[in-house]
Amino acid sequence: MAAPVQKTSGGNAVFHNYHNQFAHVTDANERRRLALAEVDKAPFGWHHVRVIVVAGTGFFTDAYDIFAINLVTGMLGLVYWDNGHIPEKSDTAIKVSTSAGTVVGQLGFGWLADAVGRKKIYGLELMVIIVATLAQCLTAHSYAMNFVGIMIFWRVIMGIGIGGDYPLSSVITSEFSTTKWRGAMMGAVFAMQGMGQFAAALVALIVTAAFKSQTEGVPNDACGTACRTAVDRMWRIIIGFGAIPAAVALYYRLTIPETPRYTFDVEQDAIKGAADATAFTEGEAGGDPDEIQRIRTMAAIEASEKEPEQTPKASWADFFNHYGQWRYGKILLGTAGSWFLLDVAFYGLGLNNSVILNAIGYSAKDTVYETLFNNATGNLILTCAGAIPGYWTTVFTVDTVGRKPIQLMGFIILTMLFCVIGFDFHNLSEGGLLALYVLCQFFFNFGPNATTFIVPGEIFPTRYRSTSHGISAASGKIGAIIAQVLIGPLRVRGNPTPENPSPWLNHVMQIFALFMFLGIFTTLLIPESKRKTLEQLCLELYDEGSEFEKPEEREARLNATKAPWWKFWA
Repeated sequence: MAAPVQKTSGGNAVFHNYHNQFAHVTDANERRRLALAEVDKAPFGWHHVRVIVVAGTGFFTDAYDIFAINLVTGMLGLVYWDNGHIPEKSDTAIKVSTSAGTVVGQLGFGWLADAVGRKKIYGLELMVIIVATLAQCLTAHSYAMNFVGIMIFWRVIMGIGIGGDYPLSSVITSEFSTTKWRGAMMGAVFAMQGMGQFAAALVALIVTAAFKSQTEGVPNDACGTACRTAVDRMWRIIIGFGAIPAAVALYYRLTIPETPRYTFDVEQDAIKGAADATAFTEGEAGGDPDEIQRIRTMAAIEASEKEPEQTPKASWADFFNHYGQWRYGKILLGTAGSWFLLDVAFYGLGLNNSVILNAIGYSAKDTVYETLFNNATGNLILTCAGAIPGYWTTVFTVDTVGRKPIQLMGFIILTMLFCVIGFDFHNLSEGGLLALYVLCQFFFNFGPNATTFIVPGEIFPTRYRSTSHGISAASGKIGAIIAQVLIGPLRVRGNPTPENPSPWLNHVMQIFALFMFLGIFTTLLIPESKRKTLEQLCLELYDEGSEFEKPEEREARLNATKAPWWKFWA
């Protein structure tokens, strides 16, 4: 008589753990199919909502920390420079440093999640963010160290943590999601980026109002001791607030179970994978199957004539061989290229909201309080009017309309919008320019900004899913760096004046239009993934085979992948 199956232990209320209900199945392929079906076909419930909140909290923190600096650098100019303005090079260096660190984090954490597992890495990136955020709050100028240099150092460290959150949150959400609403779940996680931008502007507005008595009526170029003390406290509060949501989510991230797909496909442990597959709905920290039952099952598998399916072992040689084939490499090129082209414009605008507001006369005021208040209010309005509606429109449509149509539509509309802004800039009224800018924000987020995050978390094989997402995301941040370092400074070419501080801004918009136009073609390289399981996608895209596939289906699929290389859209 077989020993009774025991219930596993551990876990938390967000990432649940299943009863090891498939330990009695001796066919490893059948166990894998049954276990993953539990995840793929699970009805959407509160446990999915909790996953979105915990994973999304990281993106809330990421966006808050990235975009809060757009509000803070103006305050730093008032505190540390006599003329009340931070030098252009210092402003750019502080903003770019975060993106530089993010590239390292996306590549490093992305690879680690595939090499040692999602569970062992998830949460470490939040620890890095928390430490770096608190360190920034305590940063001050001294005779031995330059303030800008110290800020850049801690922004790089924080960027590494932020970068790690991209592949980890995307892949973990993807591998735990129900197939029917996987796009919506991943989109909702990413939509927290908009809430982070909103929170940054809101905190800045509240803090500005709290210190109104010390800054009201003070000219921008005459911020005295009391004014500088107040502004110095203000920027530290704004930066420090970013550590709070990260600390709240830390426990749940550190106690997640391993994703069943990683256990099955990378660790190739069918018994443990069946236990991990149920870790999503029972509130436990991971699969912990009864070892006696595990040994018996392993013996039965070895005695069975049917061999379990084995995916190739992950290695650098296999990685380069895999993506060296055009039909596979073009998918990575499509995700990485689309993200790169998008972020040139997205961060070129997003990190310069204050510049855009100043160009249309919204934040250019004479006193410290009015400048800071209008800057925060303007960013709040832009986020609420364009970014947040765009994010959530994607969430509600991505599983019905599809990823590829939304991304393609976004790039086409953004190309047209940037052409209008760039070529008709001097004929546009302030209201017209603001309206077009809000539309750009909307179609960034109901468009490629959301889909470039979702698609790489779905369409790559499990053994390289996190690494490939990290490469794609890092390409985007390289685009952000180029936007800040090379394209952004072009806006001040010519003869800047107080009335026209960005004489070349129209040409910068024309350059952004070109990048959006190129994004149309990289989008053609990616496949559609809506309402398909991750295993179906791997089967269709990477020819990994399955005993459940009929001979005629396999032949049709293989013929579909033999299109000539010049038909890159096939």
